[in-house]
Amino acid sequence: MSKKTTWVVSVIAIIALGVGGGATAALVLTDDGGSSAAPTPTPSPSPETGAPASPAPTSDADPVNVPEGLERFYEQVPAWTACGSNECATLTVPVDYAEPDGATIDLNLERTVATDQAERVGSLVVNPGGPGAPGTSLVEDPTFAFGAPLLARMDIVAFDPRGTGESAPIDCVDDADLDDYLASDPSPDDAGEIEEFADTQAEFFAGCVESTDDLIGHVSTVEAARDMDVLRGALREDQLDYLGFSYGTTLGGVYAELFAENVGRFVLDGATDPTLDFRENSLSQARGFQTALDAYVEDCVAGADCFLGDSLQEGLDTISELLEEIEADPLPTADDRDLQIGNAFYGIVTPLYSRDNWPFLDQALQEALSGQGDTLLLLADFYSSRNAAGGFDDNSLEAFLAINCLDDPTSIDPAEVPAEFDVFDEASPTFGRVFAWGLAGCRGVQVEAAEPTPTITGEGAAPIVVLGTTRDPATPYEEAVALAEQLESGVLVTRDGDGHTAYNKDNACIDAAVEDYLLEGAVPEDGLTC
Repeated sequence: MSKKTTWVVSVIAIIALGVGGGATAALVLTDDGGSSAAPTPTPSPSPETGAPASPAPTSDADPVNVPEGLERFYEQVPAWTACGSNECATLTVPVDYAEPDGATIDLNLERTVATDQAERVGSLVVNPGGPGAPGTSLVEDPTFAFGAPLLARMDIVAFDPRGTGESAPIDCVDDADLDDYLASDPSPDDAGEIEEFADTQAEFFAGCVESTDDLIGHVSTVEAARDMDVLRGALREDQLDYLGFSYGTTLGGVYAELFAENVGRFVLDGATDPTLDFRENSLSQARGFQTALDAYVEDCVAGADCFLGDSLQEGLDTISELLEEIEADPLPTADDRDLQIGNAFYGIVTPLYSRDNWPFLDQALQEALSGQGDTLLLLADFYSSRNAAGGFDDNSLEAFLAINCLDDPTSIDPAEVPAEFDVFDEASPTFGRVFAWGLAGCRGVQVEAAEPTPTITGEGAAPIVVLGTTRDPATPYEEAVALAEQLESGVLVTRDGDGHTAYNKDNACIDAAVEDYLLEGAVPEDGLTC
């Protein structure tokens, strides 16, 4: 989902929220009407420098397994400098790997240094999801995403993938247009709305090309995976240790296919199924968000005096009727914006990423049922990284669509979407049509990927641990099962629970399985359920 109708479906399912897609942030609603991630401590700085002590490289040797013609990129040594409590650097990579002597871009890097240097294992490269999320967001509040054992013994190295964050960011529309996208109806109802939807998509992709030049055709997942191997070389790691959340599992899977011999200890959390075509993927996500909404309503009904109704169906009907009312008559807020139907949709699905955020959904829905849209709008703004000044803190929404549609530009004509309503309504009575409209989301794409996405098996790779959560809204559990089966060395670990992703979610069994593997190389039992 993403912004505007079509984007809605794929972005929401995979997008990183605030501090990272995999580790969807716990929200804090502030007195001034803003929102933030729950504050978390950062590693202690060195008393001499005010920054963490810099680690020695894992190896002083030259980088290994360097593709011919790319030596100058692999041989880089990042010039780490203090940035807050972390260290930052850049990494130069070619725009087009087929033309390594051509144009280049700099990737933004940020790392939190292992606090126990005596027991340091090495570097752990991480990705929060998206596509489109700035990867460095994961280490801005590292204790939110990572457990103490990892922070003590590994340098957590994050990077903004090409086209995102501070790594030559994609820009397609101005902030006012992006606001309009997010507010607009995610399931157009008549010929006029459908025509407007189609026109908006064409204008979006035209804007990407106009504003981003040649890079727009080189922000694919395959190229991001190649960037990760350059990063491995620059870190002087013989093999890459990696923890990827949500879309980060897609990126990790592509890496494992392209560089199987370079795979070290890999953990893919909130896994996606790379074999699903665009329609199957939309249906899978529709089912996932419906499952999460059902769980939320059932939890409400199980308590005393549920404000949504006395049964699951009554609760779902209350939410559906509220959305219909907002579409017809947007709700006022204390801001100068009304809560429109697109904002309302994002405001409802955002808290479904984490059970910890369900109380905010309670607050937002009760408020909306009483005629005010403030909290739903605040949640929608959190989803889109919209700040109080009316701008956006990152380009995640634009990069999402640009990357996804470069990886797979498949789309159907808007006139064909209504024929899909029955099957999508069955998958998700509440959200189905929003996801159905996602099928038209890449119409108007004007560029092609330089390299196709490969079939993923990871033949020859070391064990790859795949985590799935049974009621994950964004990457349904069945997708983790499928990926573990497709990977030749896949090891499935299951978290029985709610919300998106499994690691560092107050499940000691999951955390031990992940940390024992990344730190000690102890492969968990295939089929472990926590």
